[in-house]
Amino acid sequence: MKKIPRIVITPGEPAGIGPELVALISQYHWKAELVICCDPEMLKNRAKNIGINLKLYRFNEDDTPQYTQPKKLAILPIKTRCTVTKNVLNAKNSSYVIETLRQACQGCIQNKFSALVTGPVNKKIIQDSGIEFTGHTEFLAKFTQCKYPVMMLLYNSLRIALTTTHIPLKLVSNYINYALIQKTLIIINDTLINQFDIHHPCIYVCGLNPHAGEEGCIGTEEIDIIQPAIKSLKELSYNIIGPMSADSLFQNKYMKNADAILTMYHDQGLPILKYLGFGKSVNLTLGLPFIRTSVDHGTALNLFNLNEINYGSLYKAIELAINLSSKIRIIA
Repeated sequence: MKKIPRIVITPGEPAGIGPELVALISQYHWKAELVICCDPEMLKNRAKNIGINLKLYRFNEDDTPQYTQPKKLAILPIKTRCTVTKNVLNAKNSSYVIETLRQACQGCIQNKFSALVTGPVNKKIIQDSGIEFTGHTEFLAKFTQCKYPVMMLLYNSLRIALTTTHIPLKLVSNYINYALIQKTLIIINDTLINQFDIHHPCIYVCGLNPHAGEEGCIGTEEIDIIQPAIKSLKELSYNIIGPMSADSLFQNKYMKNADAILTMYHDQGLPILKYLGFGKSVNLTLGLPFIRTSVDHGTALNLFNLNEINYGSLYKAIELAINLSSKIRIIA
């Protein structure tokens, strides 16, 4: 009999939409045990505010995992540092947010959990508290000592990966190098084979500059860095196409053949994906020693009408985490 996966979820910023999202997805049957790493009283109160009466039971790693039943969740309790007011950020609770991540990550490393699903955080308030934090991807990479984390967003069959993540645009060209491009492509290729069952993946690669540099007229990164990295892998029978101009690549005649697209920076490819599937796409981190998925949106601090809450991305993130947990091999 297959072991029931345990999925740990961190709701993220307590003043944001995360607790409500967790309450809403609790209304479903799940073919996994969902373990919420957060303040139980805060979660119950926020669930009650949207008409959901949650039953929480304390997570015990020695218990046999059980399918999550509607409105019943396992809890890994961590208290907030001070009272939470909905939609009002408080830097004093930033250490709480980081502690939920730390304990969830540690649990994944120790094989207590099959995967991690993260809710949205507010980077600025965490930084204001004095904690160095540029994003989940970077935090997880540092915590696990992962040298090459790869951020990929997915919507249906569209998979867009990033070479660089949360850095200023003016610094992107400083980060792009041969080893980074090559290693990122290897991780994407191996993930598509081992976790998505794609036998011989086809990966398209964007150039960094307009028109992919136009043969060196608008920048030479394509000639000096990106092309040589791609060539080194094509010689090993990888199916990689590019670099191509990002303003031409996102056409059906290319995308219908692409199992993944590698872009050079955050806003090069993600506007396409979010235009097509915002609220229904998933953020997946490749290269970690465990599975991590996340929502495609922020904390929604400006959302006051709770009837407008869209929990589709969290639902999809949990679904993907459960599906990937059934795979034998995790790419690291």
